[in-house]
Amino acid sequence: MSCQACRGFRASVFLAIAAALAATSSTYPRSRHKAAKSAPKSDQSETVSEAAGRPSQLGIYGDWGVYFAEGEKSKTCYALAMPKGRSPPGLTRDPAYIFISNRPEENVRQEIAVMMGFPLKESGAQAEVSGSRFALIAKGPNAWIKNTTEEAHFVEALKKGAKLVVKAASTKGRVTTDSYSLAGLSQALERIDKECP
Repeated sequence: MSCQACRGFRASVFLAIAAALAATSSTYPRSRHKAAKSAPKSDQSETVSEAAGRPSQLGIYGDWGVYFAEGEKSKTCYALAMPKGRSPPGLTRDPAYIFISNRPEENVRQEIAVMMGFPLKESGAQAEVSGSRFALIAKGPNAWIKNTTEEAHFVEALKKGAKLVVKAASTKGRVTTDSYSLAGLSQALERIDKECP
């Protein structure tokens, strides 16, 4: 689904999830590991039914957390990461995230959403991985791959890359750059595909 209204709705869902994660002491950003590896056995054995009604962490793979959330009629599995680097330094803004989500009931797999933490210009943002650039379209503080037919190519580039760089201008014109580690992403995507096929 590529309509802007739908994307705006999804972004609000992701914001709610991110806020819930930030308020939980055992959330991904505080417990991530340096090297890509499988989550501890206790995390991996958590069943999807235990996660119903609230975001639940299913595992940590390198610099990526895997989460599950279930609504009344749908479920969402997603891999989430926060930037390892942000520039220029010293800016006051909300936390940034990248989500890659599956929503089986909507027939959505590996959809990308980026939250920059500040209001963005609608055009001009881009993501770069392994020398390939992808245009982003923004609404509020959120951005998506502009050409949805490139999304699968973008995900494949992420799996093979070591670092993702997202550049975007605020509505005031200041360009900022977030750098994400891609360590553990392939394993994280395997997990969301398993939990939300």
